[in-house]
Parts: sequence; structure tokens; C-alpha cells
Amino acid sequence: MSLLKMYLRQRKTALILFFLFALVFLFTFYLYDLPLGAVGYPVLVCAVFAFLFFMYDIGSVKKKHDLLVKISRLPAQLMDHFPDVRSQDDEDYQAIIMALRQEQSDLRTSMTLRYQDMVDYYTIWAHQIKTPIAAMRLTLQSEDSAMSRQLSEELWRIEQYVEMVLAFLRLDSDSKDYVFREQELDPIIKDAVKKLAGTFIRKKLTLNYEPVHAKVLTDEKWLSFVIEQVLSNALKYTNSGSITVGIEEPATLYIRDTGIGIAPEDLPRVFEKSFTGYNGRSDKKASGIGLYLCRRICDNLGHKISINSSLDSGTTVYIRLDRKKLDVE
Repeated sequence: MSLLKMYLRQRKTALILFFLFALVFLFTFYLYDLPLGAVGYPVLVCAVFAFLFFMYDIGSVKKKHDLLVKISRLPAQLMDHFPDVRSQDDEDYQAIIMALRQEQSDLRTSMTLRYQDMVDYYTIWAHQIKTPIAAMRLTLQSEDSAMSRQLSEELWRIEQYVEMVLAFLRLDSDSKDYVFREQELDPIIKDAVKKLAGTFIRKKLTLNYEPVHAKVLTDEKWLSFVIEQVLSNALKYTNSGSITVGIEEPATLYIRDTGIGIAPEDLPRVFEKSFTGYNGRSDKKASGIGLYLCRRICDNLGHKISINSSLDSGTTVYIRLDRKKLDVE
């Protein structure tokens, strides 16, 4: 509804009263056989003054409306400087708004504290669980058997899940957990491959990797997490053949496998949180969190991650490392 229609609707009572009073005077003068001009002229003058008043009043209403529209576009915590109170309704509505703002602020504070408590708890838990994991790894290193190698592989998977928990908790935290430096890419790749060497051997997969001799401006810890996650996915869905790691221009790291591939209808959604797709439904252990974390981390690092794949033809993951310029610490 337009502002003018709404204004006339609000002032309907005053307009009806004005015309009603004018008719009463006209009818009274008519009954007493008095000249109608004696009342017609004052009615006309009053109508002119009423029109001027209404023009001024509608201007004030429009100014108030524009201010309220401007305020409505602000976040609740920034809503302030309301129009001056001109009626009891204005005062009541502003009191309601202030009460709602206070309630929202209290709720936000409560939710923030609860969320921070949860983050602190799971962060402490994730760090504490690393101690028994390290102890189990030392125990397994004392013997070399098929069982110990399999247990070591499963233990690494547990470590990866713990790192995923920490990564998920830190994604939206205010802590300065990113340290950008110019890093050699080869040590990061080699470290990730070394952690997964047992899986390569067990599945008898070939690794095609030649040193890339490249440097990248990034955070070593977070980029390592992304590369390990992508390699882990490649190993999970590749039962025979090879995995290739290389670099192409412009500064794009790629990890290519000869695995089962990704269905075309699933490709647009592989980076969505909790999306598992056809492969995830066939693998009951899939959580749909890994690639989501990779995308979020790459966004925070200023990199770009993308996937090219087709069913039964393998998958290639591209990590473009020069998308944004970042300042070296």
C-alpha cells in the first residue's frame, strides 16, 4: 500500500468529522433560512487551511517513514536514533522495540558463551586424545607385521578425524590461526605422502610424483591438511592404478587418481557440508565434511579448489595457489 493511501486511511476519522461538521452547519443554516454563503465561505477557508495542514503533516509522516526504513536496514544492535515521540503509540512501540533488542542481545550473549564453552571443550578433548594416539603409535612401531601396519593405518585415520574436528572448530573462530609465509611446496607434499605410505603399499597403488620445485604464499599447517584430505579421498576411492601429483600453470597443484570417479549430478555439490553423493552412499563411513573443510580452508587461505571427474574415469582435484595476493608475515 502506498504512503498516501496509508496516510488517508490513518486520517480517515478526522476527514469524516470535518465534512460532517460542514454538513451540520450547512443544514442548520438551511433550516433557519439563512444565507448559505455565510457558512460556505468559512468552510472553504477551513478547507484551504486543512489542505495546507495535511500537506505539512504528510511531509512529516514521509520523513518519519524514510527514517524508519533506513533504520530497518540496520542490524538490530545498531538500531538507534528513532523518530521523536509524537504520540502514545510511538512511545509504546519504541518501548517494545527496546525490550526486544535487549532480549536479543541477552540471547546472543548466552548463545555465544555456550558456543565458546563447546569449542573450548572439544578443543581440549582433541588435544588430549592425541596423547593416547601417540602412545599407541609408539607401541606399534616396536613391531613390524601385517597387523601392526593395518593398525597404524587405522590409527592415522583416527588422527585425521581428530584434525578434522579441530579444523571445523577453528573455521569461524576469531583466533589468528593463520600464519602466511612463502613455503616450499615439495616438503608439504612429501610429508602428506609419507603419512599415507602404508595405504599406498596395502592397496598396491602407484604414486607418480616428481618434485614440483615451487614456492607458495600460504599457511603450511592448513595447506597440509587440505592436501592430506584430498590424497586420503583419492586413496579411499581408488582400488587399482595410480595417483599422480603435479603442478601446472598458473601455480595450480593437481592430484589425479584412477578411481571410481564422481557422478555428474554430484559434482556441483561435492563441497557442500554433509553431502556424500553416490560414492558416500556406497561408503557408509563417509561424512561429507572433508571436502567442505577443504573448500572453507582454501577460501581462508586465498586459494581456490575445484574438481573435475567422471564415473569410472578417475578424479582430478585442482588447488590454485595464486588466486589472491596475501601479505607475507
